[in-house]
Amino acid sequence: MRFSDHPILDFNINEKKLVKFTFEGKQYEGFEDEPIAAALHDNGIKKLRTSPKLKRSRGLFCAIGKCSSCLMKVDGIPNVRTCVEPLKEGMVVEYQNSKGDLPEVDG
Repeated sequence: MRFSDHPILDFNINEKKLVKFTFEGKQYEGFEDEPIAAALHDNGIKKLRTSPKLKRSRGLFCAIGKCSSCLMKVDGIPNVRTCVEPLKEGMVVEYQNSKGDLPEVDG
């Protein structure tokens, strides 16, 4: 099942090309600019994170960037709301099973 439109993003699947991205070390395909969570869902990945406190699985919930159920690490950046983050060629997406510490900054 593929999401064909989004309530807040201007996205038309019929106008997009397929791109490759990596999730947890494995390569997948999705449509450019579709929400990362939608691409994961279409590839059979329904669990997006584990809650830090109670260790419960979380999946796509609001799909408009207002909750924290879809927070993942994308290209090394923690706390990305994958339900509204557009997919790009070569992205590296990972589970974030913590609160997502920010990377160290030099200087």
